[in-house]
Amino acid sequence: MAKPKRRYVCQACGSVAQRWQGQCADCSEWNTLVEDVPQTAFAARHDLSGGGRQVVFAALDTPVELPKRRPTGLAEFDRALGGGLVPGSAILMGGDPGIGKSTLLLQAVARIAQAGGDAVYISGEEAADQVRLRAGRLGLGNAPIRLAAATSVRDILTTLGTMSPPAIVVIDSIQTMHSDQIEGAPGTVSQVRGCAFELIRYAKESGAVVVLVGHVTKDGTIAGPRVLEHMVDVVMAFEGERSHQYRILRALKNRFGAVDEIGVFAMAAEGLQEVSNPSMLFLSGRDDPVPGSAVFPALEGTRPVLIEIQALTVRLPSGATPRRAVVGWDSGRLAMLLAVLEARCGLNFATAEVYLNVAGGYRLSDPAADLAVAAALVSALADKPLPQRSVWFGEVSLAGEVRPVAHAPLRLKEAAKLGFTSACGPDPAGEAVPGLRYSALRLLPNLVDRVIGQT
Repeated sequence: MAKPKRRYVCQACGSVAQRWQGQCADCSEWNTLVEDVPQTAFAARHDLSGGGRQVVFAALDTPVELPKRRPTGLAEFDRALGGGLVPGSAILMGGDPGIGKSTLLLQAVARIAQAGGDAVYISGEEAADQVRLRAGRLGLGNAPIRLAAATSVRDILTTLGTMSPPAIVVIDSIQTMHSDQIEGAPGTVSQVRGCAFELIRYAKESGAVVVLVGHVTKDGTIAGPRVLEHMVDVVMAFEGERSHQYRILRALKNRFGAVDEIGVFAMAAEGLQEVSNPSMLFLSGRDDPVPGSAVFPALEGTRPVLIEIQALTVRLPSGATPRRAVVGWDSGRLAMLLAVLEARCGLNFATAEVYLNVAGGYRLSDPAADLAVAAALVSALADKPLPQRSVWFGEVSLAGEVRPVAHAPLRLKEAAKLGFTSACGPDPAGEAVPGLRYSALRLLPNLVDRVIGQT
């Protein structure tokens, strides 16, 4: 435990000094500074007259009711939340500029208002007229939303205190809020932490759902203090490339539901549209088989999504330095997989440039994608296309082994539902899926033999 700091209090005027001195700097009185050591936690344990309240303990088997959820009207939004909004919860949503955070929340708030819920939308970045224009473009101009443009947390909480607690309050964004009781400009660590604390406390006391929109830094993390993510109940990330139409709403933290659940949306002229079958979105345009293309059954939370992985290799003249370019996957894992293919399978990538792309701008973090990436690389190197209706999944070790992955039957069922007829992966893969021929691969050289056609 840290040693408590000493301080000296003037008995004449009450000013505090960090070190003893003969004369008080404020009132100029002599010999009035007296040492005042703060009470430590150890000393407080022996003094029961501190005025605190007694803590009430409860048993673990005490009956607890599950929280009642309010649907937003957007099925994909509710899926990412774990079933809907929990009253009294605080939600933090981050995403790149222009990705569609305000559009998504405006659509959700409008659906709640149209269903009879009281919804409040407070914009700190745009004027009220700008929000009205966006609502008009989205066809939501008649939604009974309480709209305001404000940045003072004191004014916002005072206004909310004069009305019955709404169903949802959206603050866009927390970096623009400020409190006149805290020093610093809006967006500073102290301002963000203090304003968020007041808004979250309002959510807990009133039962309203408070959604805080957060800016992100260059590396994709939410700007501001890290404690902000610990204070809220749900942290959501709205991801996607602005050059692509799809958007993914991902739950990074959820005290009331599963983590890593996703909702998929497509950006259209009339706003964000829900995508109930994202596999068809990411697999569109696969008509003829081409070398270097492999389909991977990814898993996002409890939802399987089929993703196309594309690879391209280009032979270079001797002496040239080859490039390694990756979009949507970890570049370090690609380097490791290339090393395993060279060391365990005898393939030569040292004189070839390697380009790897996850179609649709999707970002993969599932280790089960190793086998699909390896299949795409071998197919591109050998210039032989993979079977058109086949999927590939499995984790590859440094020894060249294909290791089992989680929820293999769920991945295979999704592939069979979309018309795929064959799959290659680790052994074992669980129960057989009707209509799908499964081939187990134990070692990476077995994959090379299958792709090149030696077996």
